[in-house]
Amino acid sequence: MKSLFTFLLLATLAPFALAGEKPNVVFILVDDLGLMDLTVEGSTFHETPNVDRIANEGMRFTRGYATCEVCSPSRASIQTGKYPARLDITDWINPGGGGQPEKWRRNTSHLPASYLLQIPLEEVTIAEALKDGGYSTFFAGKWHLGGEGYFPEDQGYDINKGGHEKGSPPGGFFSPYNNPKLEDGPVGESLPIRLGEETAKFIESSKGKPFMAMLSFYSVHGPDQTTVELYEKYRKKAAAMPEPKERFLNDVRIPVRQVQDNPIYGGMMESMDDAVGIVLDKLDELDLAENTIVIFTSDNGGVSAGDAFSTSNLPLRGGKGIEYEGGIREPYYIRWPAEVKAGTCDTPVTGTDFYPTILEACGLPLRPEQHVDGVSLLPLLKGETIPDRALFWHYPHYSNQGGEPASIILEDGWKLIQDLEDNSMRLYHVKADIGEREDLASKNPDKVADLAKKLANWKEEVEARSMVENPNFDSEKFANEIKRNHTQRKESLEKFHRNLVHPPNPITPGEPVTYKSSAFKDKK
Repeated sequence: MKSLFTFLLLATLAPFALAGEKPNVVFILVDDLGLMDLTVEGSTFHETPNVDRIANEGMRFTRGYATCEVCSPSRASIQTGKYPARLDITDWINPGGGGQPEKWRRNTSHLPASYLLQIPLEEVTIAEALKDGGYSTFFAGKWHLGGEGYFPEDQGYDINKGGHEKGSPPGGFFSPYNNPKLEDGPVGESLPIRLGEETAKFIESSKGKPFMAMLSFYSVHGPDQTTVELYEKYRKKAAAMPEPKERFLNDVRIPVRQVQDNPIYGGMMESMDDAVGIVLDKLDELDLAENTIVIFTSDNGGVSAGDAFSTSNLPLRGGKGIEYEGGIREPYYIRWPAEVKAGTCDTPVTGTDFYPTILEACGLPLRPEQHVDGVSLLPLLKGETIPDRALFWHYPHYSNQGGEPASIILEDGWKLIQDLEDNSMRLYHVKADIGEREDLASKNPDKVADLAKKLANWKEEVEARSMVENPNFDSEKFANEIKRNHTQRKESLEKFHRNLVHPPNPITPGEPVTYKSSAFKDKK
């Protein structure tokens, strides 16, 4: 009788004991952050002590990748553990459907493939899996994975602060936010700081039970905007640097930024980092840091071409929207002091791996039918190994940053890029040539054939969607557009970005400094 009573007592108490042992999860996702934007990765212009702390106190994966060169597909992979091509979410989600082939108006040789505008509700998100395991869940910031009926609260998150269908902050980075999912703060309140504070409040309210908080910044996506004080701090820092002869290099179809000296972007980086610090400090204050898994990553590379031409990803080539390493190689850090020693790992890992890693680390059952394209990184976090594998990308679209439609396979340091316009192949050995400057395809036909076959087999397996030729394509007009990009547009960019550092007109005190401000245009 006594043994039965003891058994029943332990069974009653077990869930509470287990809950106390489960690690918490804080997932920090930054929008459009380049690998080289961080001090820990080599930036001498930006200041990121709080993010650096995560990297230095945890496992820093030096070959971490997003699953796409633009945002929504990468974000969908994190939520589901599946490649974008398998999900049929292969481009950024335009709520109006502007990226769909039937609405395509750009002069390109092919029409982009069609794709979904939301994560299907049938998918079991990482939040839903954790909820099933007894976790409370929280989301703050950018969602961009579906509209009404597909918001974070429809996909497993108990609380949603600011996540809706749009990818840019509707009111900019200062209150009033014009965000249907986030109440306005005092006029001028900083959006990243507010999101950090909301996350910290949730953590405090959840002490004593396991939680998963996803802080998904709108930063450092456009609109490029900062305070006058931060702008002046980084403007003076940039002005003290040697003046570059050129800030842009013509690459692919558009000029690409080669220098980090953008003072507006520098201010945005600092605000984002300060918000990360708010969350880390709260974990310390509540004695939760030791058994909290903190993950830090980005959804795609830094914006070096297109949009606000904010940053440089050198020595990586390209940036957001472009198929080279600058577009897909990301900061990828996992800190868990109770279980993971600080260090680095050079095994290639990707966005689909977070899902099974979190489940296994939290002692929850894996869901291989869901996170089919990811593997748990727990062995790597313990200093062990995982089986060798290839990584894949499929982007049958034209990015806003001059990127070309491409499919990619990465295996054993070799990276094969298939151009989806003409099916030509480029081959790089990214371990030896991180800048992807030497195309080795002609010298290694057997390697090209081997990788191309594996890539084709993978695309068939995931039923990757294809492009079709555009009957309205004007090749002469297209060639002239590239020529203008490489001449007049480059000249205009050089002047405007020099003026960011040496403004020809006074900056308006008290108002946010924005990239398109007339203060950076020469008076006529």
